[in-house]
Amino acid sequence: MWVFTQDGFVSVVDNHQRKGFLTARSRDRQSLIAIAEIADCEIEFTPLRDYQYRTYVTRDQYSEWLALQSEMLNYGNFKDQVHKTLGDTYYHACGEVWHAMNMVQDDEATQWTRDHYAAKA
Repeated sequence: MWVFTQDGFVSVVDNHQRKGFLTARSRDRQSLIAIAEIADCEIEFTPLRDYQYRTYVTRDQYSEWLALQSEMLNYGNFKDQVHKTLGDTYYHACGEVWHAMNMVQDDEATQWTRDHYAAKA
């Protein structure tokens, strides 16, 4: 699962080596600080892996972190918020993700968008 928050980007997967644990991974240490604090665990530096930072949490700890992210949601535009909290680089990366996901919208949404903007022209 990919999770984008105002604190960063986290990829979370099942940990096949440690039953009952998930691996939370990121490309920067900052993105994992809040989840590592909840789990009271260290953040490992794994430079030879695709995600250079990892921490290991239970499903309950992960759920607690997700709930906290929801409670902190007090903004009207995600990209604008991350621009404030994380700066230009993260903001522009989120814009690229937005664009990529816009490319996979379904046919109904695509047609509505075309019709809507054509009518305004």
